[in-house]
Amino acid sequence: MTIKELLIEEIQSAPENLLAETLDFLRFLKTKPSQTQQETQQKNANKQIVTEPQTPVQSTGNSLLKHLKTIGTWEGDDMEECLKMVYATRGKVNFNQQNPLDE
Repeated sequence: MTIKELLIEEIQSAPENLLAETLDFLRFLKTKPSQTQQETQQKNANKQIVTEPQTPVQSTGNSLLKHLKTIGTWEGDDMEECLKMVYATRGKVNFNQQNPLDE
């Protein structure tokens, strides 16, 4: 049997909650960078030139609004890629647990 056939066989006998987790995991695997991509990104990050730290700018709300007017509009073709990254990296949160810091 091929891997695909084995997967289909397992899917057909799996409970619905496990299928949902499996689907999330498969989508994650499809969107995460490969090992070679991660190594290339790490090498590129290590090659970046270290510059002197910049002095923080004291911004006001008014100056930020003026700056936003100069930016223009965002135009891109990577919306789907960005959404996939969000879905792949989001965590599941359970708010039904008591916060140990509240005690």
